[in-house]
Amino acid sequence: MPIRDDVTLGDGVRIFHPDLVNLYGCAIGPDSQIGPFVEIQADVVIGGRCKISSHSFICSGVRIDDEVFVGHGVVFTNDRWPCATNDAGKLQGVDDWTMEPTIVARRVSIGSNATILCGVSLGEGAMIAAGAVVTRDVPPGALAMGVPARIIDRYDRTQRLTDLRPPAKLAVESVTGRESRPPSLAAIPAEAV
Repeated sequence: MPIRDDVTLGDGVRIFHPDLVNLYGCAIGPDSQIGPFVEIQADVVIGGRCKISSHSFICSGVRIDDEVFVGHGVVFTNDRWPCATNDAGKLQGVDDWTMEPTIVARRVSIGSNATILCGVSLGEGAMIAAGAVVTRDVPPGALAMGVPARIIDRYDRTQRLTDLRPPAKLAVESVTGRESRPPSLAAIPAEAV
């Protein structure tokens, strides 16, 4: 898998295994990191200080701003109605489909195995949970999760993901009739759960 000559790499870009990526016609900003088994297609622009984790696919039409985290196995799409052939039964060519752009704003974090469908914008500082399927715009500072992804909260980079949700009501009555709580919740008063 190559890094073609038409790729623009900013100063300080680190590609950990250059022989295990497929980069062509794209631009990657300064001090960004690209993991192994990543494909970045033509006309993709990635900003500075981004981390693109292994096994991710970034297709033509995607624009990623500065300081974005892309987890392992993240997939972007650029065709809302993908088909192998046109109406005449021949393999589709460039004129047979419409590329829809995707915009990822500054400081977005995308969890592993998320899928980002085409035509959406991810607002500045948004957090996309692992495994989410994003089918519509995510506003700045939002936490989106699920299939399809839904906005469940605001995301503040100074907090951990576990700090954003109230503790799960995992308390159960044991055989003795007393409440039994997992060790992770033991320090939290029962009335707070």
